[in-house]
Amino acid sequence: MAELYELSGATAPESPVLIVALEGWIDAGMAAHTALSALVETVALRPYAVFDDEELIDLRARRPQLRVVDGVNDSLTYARPVMQVGTDSLGSGILVLSGPEPDFRWRSFAAAVLEIAQSVRARMLIGLGAFPAGAPHTRPVRLAATASDPQLAQLVGYVDGTIEVPAGIEAALEQAFALAGIPAVGLWARVPHYVSAMPFPPASLALLDGVAAVSGLVIESEVLKEAAEAARKKVDELIEQSPEHAAMVRQLETNVDVMEGVPAITEEDLPSGDEIAAVLERYLRGHRDDGAGGAGAS
Repeated sequence: MAELYELSGATAPESPVLIVALEGWIDAGMAAHTALSALVETVALRPYAVFDDEELIDLRARRPQLRVVDGVNDSLTYARPVMQVGTDSLGSGILVLSGPEPDFRWRSFAAAVLEIAQSVRARMLIGLGAFPAGAPHTRPVRLAATASDPQLAQLVGYVDGTIEVPAGIEAALEQAFALAGIPAVGLWARVPHYVSAMPFPPASLALLDGVAAVSGLVIESEVLKEAAEAARKKVDELIEQSPEHAAMVRQLETNVDVMEGVPAITEEDLPSGDEIAAVLERYLRGHRDDGAGGAGAS
């Protein structure tokens, strides 16, 4: 499947871990996006493989970015999946696959990614994602796994029973890697449903901690820890203003603490989730405006 990608000529470290965070599938609280951004800021990455956008991407749905300088067409940038390579602070290898989720040729794309992974003897695939859940923001964000084997799923935790849901490209990658004998796991952060429409750094931090725990990689996350604490405090301030919202959070806390995370009420029963999200957006927007225009801004 080499016709789907072009190698940069960079040297890959021995037995890297492949981390996948492609845009276009469910990412509540922008957890995977923010986790990837934090990872890129702490690990020096360089291009390793670039995938063919004309074969994989619907360019009318994901139009290229035109740069115009003084009326002159200066450049045209196409969005495409890219694989980058780097190492953690101890020299362990990391591959990062990011960019838009392919619109076409999913099985061929999965085969191409597997081909690259096998050529560098990648030891594991880890996908990042997040979904809205009946969970309180006052408790640590829990992860759920989709994995290539039961032991790996149990290491992370999972949703009990059998479920059928629409799949993202990561599912095709997990399946391809599992068939090739390479461990594969998707890490899914459970984001409180009432903050799922805005960035929620605690979920991103949970994803990076999950990557470190599963892979053994050393990942710096101090900046993300500070952002996570600040986000929780902001939500606390808003929730405290409404007895109804505070009661909902207490009920969610009871579900987690007493019933070991098994919901006693369904998502449909949770009061005012959309209302909380709307109020939060207005609150945070006003907070940003005050910070930008106030006397303390710098």
